[in-house]
Amino acid sequence: MATFVGFLILLLITLEVAADLESPQVFYDWTVSYSRRAPLGVEKQVIVINDEFPGPLLNASTNDIVHVNIHNNLMEPFLMTWNGIHVRRNSWQDGAQETNCPIMPGQSWTYTFQLKDQIGSFFYFPSLLLQKGGGGYGAITVNNRDVLLLPFNQPYQDLNMLLADWYNAHHWDLRRLLDEGHSLRNPDGILINGLGPYDANFVFEPGQTYRLRISNVGLKTSINLRIEDHQLLLVETEGSYTIKQYYTSLDIHVGQSYSVLVTAKSHSQGGSFYMVASSRFTFPEITGVAVIRYTDSLGEHMGPLPQGPSLFDYSFSLDQARSIRWDLSVGAARENPQGSFHYGNIKISRMIYLENGVMTNQNKLRYTINGVSFVHPDTPLKLADYFQINHVFTPGIIPDMPDQTRMPTLGTSVIDALYRDFVHVVLYNPLSQLQSWHLDGYSFFVVGMEQGNWNPSKMATYNMVDAVSRSTVQVYPSSWTAILIKLDNQGMWNLRSQNAENWYLGQELYIRVKGVGQDDPLTIPTNDEAPIPDNVIKCGRALLHFLP
Repeated sequence: MATFVGFLILLLITLEVAADLESPQVFYDWTVSYSRRAPLGVEKQVIVINDEFPGPLLNASTNDIVHVNIHNNLMEPFLMTWNGIHVRRNSWQDGAQETNCPIMPGQSWTYTFQLKDQIGSFFYFPSLLLQKGGGGYGAITVNNRDVLLLPFNQPYQDLNMLLADWYNAHHWDLRRLLDEGHSLRNPDGILINGLGPYDANFVFEPGQTYRLRISNVGLKTSINLRIEDHQLLLVETEGSYTIKQYYTSLDIHVGQSYSVLVTAKSHSQGGSFYMVASSRFTFPEITGVAVIRYTDSLGEHMGPLPQGPSLFDYSFSLDQARSIRWDLSVGAARENPQGSFHYGNIKISRMIYLENGVMTNQNKLRYTINGVSFVHPDTPLKLADYFQINHVFTPGIIPDMPDQTRMPTLGTSVIDALYRDFVHVVLYNPLSQLQSWHLDGYSFFVVGMEQGNWNPSKMATYNMVDAVSRSTVQVYPSSWTAILIKLDNQGMWNLRSQNAENWYLGQELYIRVKGVGQDDPLTIPTNDEAPIPDNVIKCGRALLHFLP
């Protein structure tokens, strides 16, 4: 019987691989280098890709196989990660520090991954050494297959909007501040597509509808986006089509992506309009401005900027977040409607409660999850796991629940989980700053979000019908957010704070999703993860191992 089951598993994997080989393939060749730029009037070494800042659009469609060849012309090691892309069956391509060895200066490496069953708006960015503070980011668009229609009329044009807080200091100077135990101050400004205030311009045709694909690619600052005298019709977030709702402004937290439709007026009445991206929950407010000009506009715009919500109005932001729902009636990457996946009927197999916190180590600031601040071992976790290298990590070092009796500590946090488990995760933020969390390789259902402390009675308030599915979620100060995750993607996956300072100073962990029986040679493992790539880079103690 075991032999027959094993044959069936092998047959299914073989058929899937064969189908994948027939999928369209797209190729990119990117050179990462420095270029002296001054987005806010102060020159610094900006990380550019093919001499572009932001970098080129990665444009592909559902089920495409993507090849991105990266040449590292920086003076530092480099990795690229794909924020929100599910890198199906293949954490070897994730681009996080514990899944890939870095591309060393002067070297090249090719990422290869499939956009399996995915559509939507995302972005890429450098994952090492706080390099995101120097640029190196760009937009990702995953289009529907031709056989699937959009759940709205085809827009006249797609416009990518990459919003980012920006520091005039070099990213290595920001890194030095953190290494010395200091926190980052407020940024110097807000960029829109790499440009400072009033430098970004967009042209609208009267009466046409535009799809704005918006991402917050910054280091730590939540941003509110609004367009003077225009409404934003929300239609998609991070691969999920949402119930269509109009907003006068939209909060976009670090690492989040949205699609909105904006319909231009029938005529501009001779004027132009301001687009404003302003900081949230900072004092003073920091503002980035772009100008929308109609083809029939006359002259320059001279009026006041449109006002956003009150600077520290967390209730406004929380209510807006809870208003974003899954559209159950439409399909996304597949023909069947999103609502055909009845997540509310799946039995929860495990609960994990994660509390972020702070600690000091040798009088230097560190951030923690359940009292553990992540430290990177000498060999990436993915390679250590594959080559069975001892004493790199010990699963379970981080508890499923915070233990207030334990002193905060340093450790390499890995949570072991079983393939196809359905996990309930509560993210609790007792601190006074908003927190943003991201899980590589997955989307999850945001079923609850509330101020105050969480307790089991809160589960009765969860949205178990049309909660939005996404990969990055915020947790407000002194608040909690509850998510449900179907662990259907094997591999070693990074769960991290999207606030770059917190991430750099230890606020991350890895979830190792394993097939049943993978550690038992007498059972048949349900292991459908892609094999180690032929071009894998080895480092640390993995250098001592040869590929089979």
